[in-house]
Amino acid sequence: MENIEQILIALGDSDYSRWGFAIAVLFMTVVVHRYLLQWLHQVTQKLTQRTETTLDDALLAAAQKPLSWLILLMGMWAAVLVLKPSSEVLPILDIVERVGRMASIVLIGWFLWRLIDGLSAYALSRAKTTDSSLDDQLVPFISKTLKLFLVVTGVLVVAQNMGYSISGLIASLGIGGIAVAMAAKDTIANLFGSIMLLVDRPFVVGDWIKTSEFEGVVEEIGFRSTRIRTFSQTLVNVPNSMLANMVIDNIDARSKRRIKMRIGITYDTSTEKMQQAIAGIEKILAEHPGVDQEFSLVKFDNFEDSALSIFLYYFSKSKEWAVYLQVRQEVNMQIMQLLESLDLAFAFPSRTLYIEQQDKPCL
Repeated sequence: MENIEQILIALGDSDYSRWGFAIAVLFMTVVVHRYLLQWLHQVTQKLTQRTETTLDDALLAAAQKPLSWLILLMGMWAAVLVLKPSSEVLPILDIVERVGRMASIVLIGWFLWRLIDGLSAYALSRAKTTDSSLDDQLVPFISKTLKLFLVVTGVLVVAQNMGYSISGLIASLGIGGIAVAMAAKDTIANLFGSIMLLVDRPFVVGDWIKTSEFEGVVEEIGFRSTRIRTFSQTLVNVPNSMLANMVIDNIDARSKRRIKMRIGITYDTSTEKMQQAIAGIEKILAEHPGVDQEFSLVKFDNFEDSALSIFLYYFSKSKEWAVYLQVRQEVNMQIMQLLESLDLAFAFPSRTLYIEQQDKPCL
């Protein structure tokens, strides 16, 4: 302001000079906003392309839009201050200055918000290159915490600029602290539940989990709740305090998938053919590339009502559902071909009825 006053004194402190200087300020603001920002953007883009890290790209993207609006705001604010209108012409000059300060605070908060998003995206890309999954969960959690802190700080700064006493506000919060704590006990419990889920890591985003109440894929672990997409495509929001105390079966934590089944063949099968069928199935499992060779069972285990039962127990190497089904299909097809080559038939539930016919006495 002292520099502006010196310029006005040099030009002659008159209404015409003030209006002329204000128009010049607005003109320079438009020029800077349109051409200088475009030139700076091109220069910074060339500089960031020379670096290997994307951190500077995130900073540039975060600052671009807020800086553009900040230049326009500062230019209009400077033009109003140059005019120094009297209370008869513009009686709300103090309000304009206060609104200008609050708008500047909002723009700075917007820049910091975008910067947090950019840094979060950068941190997530780095976290995916590590072996640990903890950082994949911590980055969104820290990002949300920083945004919450930014919003609270911004509200307090705006309140102070509007003339409210922050110390009085904090004191009033202290007086009502007990009531707030009672009202927010569930929120606090869910917050600690989310921390426990991140530390214990019973599951991560993308895992297929199963509890006594629901089953689905984890989409997001938030402050208050965890979102789970069920296989019927519904969305379940479970409070973290409840989820932390549930018995959770993490299906995707397994390294392979179990296949357990029975094959029933007809009772006219001979002992020799049964031995050949069992040996053939064992060979199919041993030679299939998708079957885990650590453990498998093929046993003639039971005489069922309508069939001779062969018990199969083995694992597919892949835990992916589509690959698991493909392995199971290929093994089943080879077993069918084997039984056809041995002239064996699959049994199905049946019942044989024997009727004894007696000769009637002649009259």
